[in-house]
Amino acid sequence: MDAEERLQAASKFLLQSPPGEINDVLNDVRNIISDDESLQAGVLPALREYNLAQFMTADVPGHNHQSIISEAARVSRLSAEGEDEGEDEEIDRFWDPRSRTSFRFDHLSLETSEPEPVEPDAESEPFRVALEASLLTYLAAHFNDGVASVFSTPGSATRFCIQIVANKYNPSNYWSGRWRSEYVVDLEERKLTGKLLVNVHYYEQGNVQLETTHSVDLSLPPAITLDAGASSASKILALIEAEEGKYQTILNDMYADMSEKTFKGLRRALPMTRSKLDWDRVLGYKLGAELSSNKTVFGS
Repeated sequence: MDAEERLQAASKFLLQSPPGEINDVLNDVRNIISDDESLQAGVLPALREYNLAQFMTADVPGHNHQSIISEAARVSRLSAEGEDEGEDEEIDRFWDPRSRTSFRFDHLSLETSEPEPVEPDAESEPFRVALEASLLTYLAAHFNDGVASVFSTPGSATRFCIQIVANKYNPSNYWSGRWRSEYVVDLEERKLTGKLLVNVHYYEQGNVQLETTHSVDLSLPPAITLDAGASSASKILALIEAEEGKYQTILNDMYADMSEKTFKGLRRALPMTRSKLDWDRVLGYKLGAELSSNKTVFGS
């Protein structure tokens, strides 16, 4: 396997990393590449893809909260170095609508830098702020240490993107998990569409992963309008709360069913004799065999 093939293999491993374990995977693939400089340069596109897809969170420079790193949050510009050299060198910048700040994000170190103020769209901002306020209330009620963002859509005053991510890492007990949900609110088309994604990894004396996706496609009630502001925003979050609660119930029922039926179905109910074992008699047989053995050894 040549160097290029090893980098491709390393990138695939990174993209399949369970929640909170990408640094562990990165350290492991170092053994494949054996060259940190080549590794960092070669897997950077995979790290970028992973961070965007997994809704990685980052500290907003100068503020006491985190924002989501995602495609909806990404803004691009030409770097000063690229302009000086006559090259179109793009660097990744992301923005946090809550603080009206954009920043540079390092996909390898997960650090933020170079904050700049951003002026939001004046027409869409009032409803976006109302959605954000309702979302943060919902987040505090249902997610421990969750992060959420609301983004307006460039060129549209009636289309918004809501994103939620919550992580739970427990390496001492060999499990980790991530909840992601993303919704598009389109007030013009009267639609709420989105998806919920859940990843759980349990790896004590094994390797078990759950990866599931649930799609959402709802019509907005007539009472939800751009002019209604906070009232409409709370109604939209009520729809999201109901949908996510229903999906959580489905997951709980699925686990209960697996425990009571699926896993039991993997075991034979009765031995080959089709008769239940009398464990007291088995113990008696074992003791009898041991006594007979001792009797033979000691010649008594």
